[in-house]
Amino acid sequence: MVISILLLAGYEVSERCNMRPRSFDVVATKADVMMIIKVVSHIDTVGSDIAWDLNQIARHLGATPLIVGERARDAELERGVVYLRYGLFATNPATLYDCCVEGVAPIVYASPGGLYVKIKGDLIRERREQFRMSLGDLASLLGVSRRTISKYESGMGTTLDVAIRLEELFDTPLVESIDILKYRSHPEQVPEPRAVMPADLERMGMEVHAMRRAPFQALALFENHTILTAYGTAQKVVRRASLIGNISQITKTHAMCVITDYKKRKKIGKTLVIGEESLHSLEDGSELIDLMIE
Repeated sequence: MVISILLLAGYEVSERCNMRPRSFDVVATKADVMMIIKVVSHIDTVGSDIAWDLNQIARHLGATPLIVGERARDAELERGVVYLRYGLFATNPATLYDCCVEGVAPIVYASPGGLYVKIKGDLIRERREQFRMSLGDLASLLGVSRRTISKYESGMGTTLDVAIRLEELFDTPLVESIDILKYRSHPEQVPEPRAVMPADLERMGMEVHAMRRAPFQALALFENHTILTAYGTAQKVVRRASLIGNISQITKTHAMCVITDYKKRKKIGKTLVIGEESLHSLEDGSELIDLMIE
């Protein structure tokens, strides 16, 4: 269903990741928008390792991480509502359809205690002052405290009912939509897992970032190039080559599988398959990039 929605919206969609472990299921791109998407039935099954990978991959690729599911706890996800899981946006397929196909962004987000909307705090303050109302005046009209009004003006969200009353009072649109396609996550400052990668990559001037549950084990960065990298025995890694190559094609990156028990090099689709020993003969990352471009 998610893939169908993305295709209908004109996105180029990667092959579905059908191997474990997997921190995401598809990658989709359209113009300047790229989404790294995890599809689950129940969004509570998305653990911290998956969320960490989604954050890291999205950050290095300039993409938007997104979870699409059907349920949270004991309830179905509501249409037009955005949920949070480890700081990531989560929606149901209907909301994804509204956003990608119809161009209708959600305005409601779920938070402990209920459903809320984002409101334009600066505009509330501006309109209140134009109406010559004090914090106390507005608080009395809404039946809340002066401190709550102050928090609204500082950017705190509120219920849809309060937002509607504010809009009616000031005759001004105050509710902000939630652009899930432009969202950029803010990953927690936690240590990266140790990258079990050939030492030659760093020797050649590459910056290596290990993944936890992605189909590729690391992102290798060199100048303005990004390489999706897998590493291990031929039996373990080669079956991933085609998938990693497809993902690299969608994301405009490179793909490489480094094999510990293989001495030659070849291409499987878009993916460079190279023996670990072959890396020893390369002087820097530029030579490796040239091999992937050939």
